[in-house]
Order: sequence, then structure tokens, then C-alpha cells
Amino acid sequence: MNRRHRHQWYQQILDSFPAIRREAATVAETLHLGEWRDRIGLYAGSSSSPGRLPSYVMQAIVAANREPVLPNRVIADEIRTLIKDVYGDDHDVVVTNTAEAALRLSYETLMAPPMMRKGDAYRTRVLTLLGEDFEWGAGYGRPFPPKYKNLAIDRTVAGGELGVDAKSLNNLDTLFVRFADGRYEVHGIKPNLVPLLTEVDPEATLQLARRVAERHATTLSGVHIVGYDTPGWGFGAKDGSGVPGLMRAMGGLAAEYDIPFVVDAATCLPIVGLDPRVIGADVMIYSMDKAGRSPIAGLAIGKADALSVLRKAMGWDGPRVGGTSSYSKAVFSLADPGRDSLVGLLAFLKVLRDAPERVIEPIEQMHDILMEELEAFRPRRFRDKLIITKSHHMGGIELNYARTWDGEEFGIPLFNLEDLYAETNAIDVAITAMGLAPSTIYAGNVLIGPGLGLIDEDGALVPNATRAAIRAMVAAFGIVCRHAGLGD
Repeated sequence: MNRRHRHQWYQQILDSFPAIRREAATVAETLHLGEWRDRIGLYAGSSSSPGRLPSYVMQAIVAANREPVLPNRVIADEIRTLIKDVYGDDHDVVVTNTAEAALRLSYETLMAPPMMRKGDAYRTRVLTLLGEDFEWGAGYGRPFPPKYKNLAIDRTVAGGELGVDAKSLNNLDTLFVRFADGRYEVHGIKPNLVPLLTEVDPEATLQLARRVAERHATTLSGVHIVGYDTPGWGFGAKDGSGVPGLMRAMGGLAAEYDIPFVVDAATCLPIVGLDPRVIGADVMIYSMDKAGRSPIAGLAIGKADALSVLRKAMGWDGPRVGGTSSYSKAVFSLADPGRDSLVGLLAFLKVLRDAPERVIEPIEQMHDILMEELEAFRPRRFRDKLIITKSHHMGGIELNYARTWDGEEFGIPLFNLEDLYAETNAIDVAITAMGLAPSTIYAGNVLIGPGLGLIDEDGALVPNATRAAIRAMVAAFGIVCRHAGLGD
């Protein structure tokens, strides 16, 4: 078959799915994966398939349910005290039922234009960098320039210009800025734009963002980024203290314009991860049932003045009768996390504060196993093209293979986020055919972390299960590359 063009090549890969599944099932038997079938996965967990809660979280929830009276305000205030102990009195916290709820809360209260007063409401615009996972924040506004309006159509199983879950806000626009020296190519079996961001120029990107901000200064109301500190998301360049310089610079840009800097760090960890203070984040948002070991909850940490607004919208920031805190019904009562989520989150935050090694050590051990197993990676010529980044902030490891496309020849197939949801990612097809839970693979990134069957009830890594999962992933790459005509 003529494979001069990418679309022909991806069609050939799709046509090979039955053979990929058969070979993967055979390889699973060779690797003796049967005992782990349907019990393990490489991603730390997601809201649709969360990892197990460790015993210290479960025990806290059980104990809370034995109390005859335990108001939510008591737990929320304890979380507040813990966060202030870590980040200082100039920072505060609010908890929602999901990270998406915390993101919407931030957009609605801090960056969307007001709807009260006489006359027509004015429009505002939020500046965002065009990388992966942009849709969670960018989906709240109408895309500008208009050439980006189709980006939200094929993202995360929601179609049309309304974006994810019809969440667009009134009179709000999203300003897209591309990373300088990032490559934006169309890839995948369900073709979509794929940002390849391992070689971005941070200073040039900041200048691009600054020029866009200057052009739209009269309507600019916020800066939003996806806050993952790894090369695959464009933040691989770090200063001597390990802080991505571009993140800090974007925070500085927001401060120049006196507008909020909202950082979506959903797949990340507070306390042991990147400190929101060092990048100037007004709000940093975490999804605590992913890399975290909490029941589902969105955690927003940030500057006290910004968080006071969020807390009021949640009914957390003081009743009319006086007092510094409350837990009542307010505008965003639909985002209430509930007592058990608060209790479980508090238990996990205490471990992050008091015994962080219980969360960090499994990441370190998993990284060591990964590096050992990657010695068997095939095709061999691509092994040295892989970028392996261990991140306590992201609670795991990023394996990025975008550099396999640096030459004139085709590299390892690149899939986009819609391929992930449409189950047209060939690497994931092979992994699931081996009996593992689906992995999170898109834009050349593989997100790896302990969580799905890879930790025991105390939160410690299970080495045999971890090695089996990683070995299956390495084999899946080899299978797909052979069927794509990329063998050694």
C-alpha cells in the first residue's frame, strides 16, 4: 500500500486493529499477565476509573460516620488550617465535588463579566496557551481568533461550539496563543490537531503572549494555563529550583495586567508538587482522585483575596451573622463535595504534609522499574528518542515519544485526545487486549503513575504488578510499531 502520506498510514494502522488485538493477547500469555487481567492499569486513576483508597483514608471516613454529629464546617475549617499551615496566611482553600467544578467556579467568579447593572454586559477575554487539555478551561469562552472554533468539537465526547457539557459562559472569549517553536500537526485515526511541545522556546512564547495581551488589553480578564511541569505540556525548561520559567512568566504577565492567573493542575498533587506561590498563581486547581488518594474532590488553593470570592460562592466564607467561615448553601451549592469527600481529602492532605514519603516513594520505585523495562523497548532506534520525566507534582512519570518524529521518516504513531475517547488509539488497543485498564496516551505523552492496582491498601507500591503493567506497555509499543511498518 502507498504510505507516502500520514492519513494513508493511519488508515493502515486502523485496518490492522484485529491483528494487533490477536498478537497482544498472545503476548499477554507469553508475559504471564493472566493473574493481573482486569486488575491493573498504568494511569494513576481518573474520575471515571479511580484508584483504590488507602487504608488511612478509608479508616478516616469510617470513623467520621461513627460520629453522631460532625458538621461539614468542622472538616472544612480543618482543611483550611492545614493549607494555611503549609502555604501561609495569605493563601486559602475551597473544596468542590470535582476539579471541573472548581475551574468553572474560578471562571464564573473571577473572569467572566458581570451580569448585573443596567445596559448590555461587556465582553471579556481570557488568554490561554494552546497545548493539550486546553478544552477544560478554554471551553468556557468563544474561541478567538475564529479559526480555533472547531477545536472544541471533537474533544472529550462533547460536540459543537458549546464545548464540554455545554459549559460556555455568557460574553466570555478565549484568546489562543501558540507555544513558540511548538509543532502543531494533524495526527491520529480520528484526525485532529496535535501540539508537540518538547522543544518550545519559553522566552519567545512569553513574547507572543505579551503581544496578544497588548492587542486585547481593554477586554483582558484572566490568564489560564494547564499547569503540568513536564516537556509534553510545554513546560520542560526549568530554572535552578525546578520551576518552569514559562509558568512563572505567565504569572508575571497576569500580574502586570492585574488579572487572575488560574492554573489547571488537575492531574497533580499539592504540597509535594509545584508551589502556587512561586509561579504567582491566584488559583491552582487539583483533581484529588487522580494522582491523589482521595475520594473525588476538586481542591482550589490560591491567594486569599481570590479564594475569598470562591469561598463566598460556595457558602464557605462567613455567615451573615458574623464569623470567619461557614458551610452553607450558596450559588454553587451544586458543587458541594459532601462530608465523606471532605474527610477523605483531609486524611490524604495530612499524609502529604506529615509523611510525604508515603506518596513520593511509590513514584520513585515506579520510575526505577520503568527505566529497567525500557531496555527492552522496540524499535530500538527509538529508545534514545524517549523523554522520561519523573514528576512529584504530577504524581507519576511522563513518557514522551514525540521526538521519534524529528527526522524525515515516520515516528511512533501519534494519537490525539479524541482517539483516546473513541478507542482508536492503537497503543491503547494493544494494552487493553492484554487485559490492562486503558492508559492515558495522547500527543506523544504516556502518563504513568501508581494507583490502579499498583498500590496496596497502605498506599505502598506493589512491584510485581507494576513491572507487569510496564512490561505490557513496552510490548504494546513494539506490536503497534511492527504493524505500522516501523520494525527494527
